[in-house]
Amino acid sequence: MARGKVTSMAMFGVVVLAIAINPVIPILPKSGPQHTLRTEHATQRLKGRVVECSSGRPKLAQTLVRHVVKSLEGRSSRVSIALYDRTSRTSCSYRADVHYDSASTVKPIVLGALLLAKGTDLSRKERSLAREMIVNSDNDATYALWDRLGEERIQGFLDEAGLEDTDLNDAGFMGLTQITAREQVKLLQLLTGEDESVLSADERAYVLRLMREVQDDQRWGTPAGAPPDAVVQVKNGWLQRSEKGVKSSWDRGDWKVHSMSAITGRSYDYGLVILTENNRVPDGASPEAGCDYGMETIERVAKAIHHELYPAETPEVQQASRPLVSAAG
Repeated sequence: MARGKVTSMAMFGVVVLAIAINPVIPILPKSGPQHTLRTEHATQRLKGRVVECSSGRPKLAQTLVRHVVKSLEGRSSRVSIALYDRTSRTSCSYRADVHYDSASTVKPIVLGALLLAKGTDLSRKERSLAREMIVNSDNDATYALWDRLGEERIQGFLDEAGLEDTDLNDAGFMGLTQITAREQVKLLQLLTGEDESVLSADERAYVLRLMREVQDDQRWGTPAGAPPDAVVQVKNGWLQRSEKGVKSSWDRGDWKVHSMSAITGRSYDYGLVILTENNRVPDGASPEAGCDYGMETIERVAKAIHHELYPAETPEVQQASRPLVSAAG
């Protein structure tokens, strides 16, 4: 397989709902009565795995679990989800530790490795390659930076960022890096947080700025249904495997379609990662049909999550047609 050719969720089982209210460490104000933060926890089974949410906002965990499950009704894609919302102290996960081919969602990792190695003192060429890699999802630019850095430095960034379950491909195929939704959300938390032990504030802002400027036709997926006054930083990936023949029973020229977003601005401070695979191309259909199916699956989940987190700012969930994309991303 030539390196340059490598580019770039669900059926229901028995439903079990469990809700618990757990006191956590109290926060004591300087004066006045003691206040205790409470966290609600809810779970529901989906295709043998558990959709799990916790929240400091009453009943939010329950509604998030219910609507995530509903959004996946009848979808045949395999899906993994990870969410954090610092404002409401909310987190959700579903199959968040399952590995996927990264496609282009590895590109912020490459940029992180570049900044860890050189800081923001980048050459004009490096800045140009970084912009092409993130804003345009250009694979040649990514490999140019990959080769400049070497896998040791990229692995060094993974180690520093605590991304212990992210594995580079042994043969050096960028898009076949093995990622999980949990660790991609951890990367978003690093980029939007205040910890400077890995990347400085300026370096994190540089990554986020390029993710804000991703070209319009690649801003699908997790941004769908986000509050209109929010600042959205996004990176997507799409990859068709096994283009020549059956490699396994679940990989028959199917598409891997992923999306990750950091939502900031005003009072927003949350991140969402949705990874999908097994997005089939129906017999006789255009190859892009599988990619389009994965995009629609992601957006069903994303719209439900955005609306439940911020119902006053976001519309009711509606389906929308998606643009076709190229076979590389």
